[in-house]
Amino acid sequence: MRFTLLDRVTAIEPGKSITAIKTLSLSEEYLADHFPCFPVMPGVLMLESMTQAAAWAVRLGEDFAHSIVVLREARNVKYGDFVEPGKVLTVTAEIQSQDGPFVKVKASGKVGERTSLTARLVLERYNMADRIPYGDAVDTRVRAEMRKLWSILHPASRPLDGGRRVAYGVPRAMQARESGVSGSGVSGAGDSGLLGSPAAAGR
Repeated sequence: MRFTLLDRVTAIEPGKSITAIKTLSLSEEYLADHFPCFPVMPGVLMLESMTQAAAWAVRLGEDFAHSIVVLREARNVKYGDFVEPGKVLTVTAEIQSQDGPFVKVKASGKVGERTSLTARLVLERYNMADRIPYGDAVDTRVRAEMRKLWSILHPASRPLDGGRRVAYGVPRAMQARESGVSGSGVSGAGDSGLLGSPAAAGR
């Protein structure tokens, strides 16, 4: 997956269904060409957002057993409302059936109450170890990357540090007071330090 077209997973039933959101920003480069005077999310990227959401439902349902989950076929794709900058595309995907490496999915995307697209997807899942020599090393790396990305898309699945929830953008001193630890007891903490800083994230 070279780029992610989801910002957050809001609901997940592993192996069954998923709901996720994508907020379109005017800063996304492809909007300069699609279209210069009327920027809207390309239909193929809307379809990719649904595919990525469906793939997460598959991965979570089998605990990342397959490193690769890709779109094999898109059927009955119908487009409705546009997705303009500042709008939120909410995508849902429901797994209909599974047959060996293939998974059939019913998916849709909405902006508010207006439907932007619907489709029937067929996903294929496999491991590189079954296709190329030394593919198991690729599988291991991809699974690790997917697990890391999942913890970003679905923060509820992220392990807590020492039982304390990390509040990004909250001054360290405030977090320390709430947890009963003095500001001086937090390594490198100052009144203006942020838990969301790169240095904190790297600990």
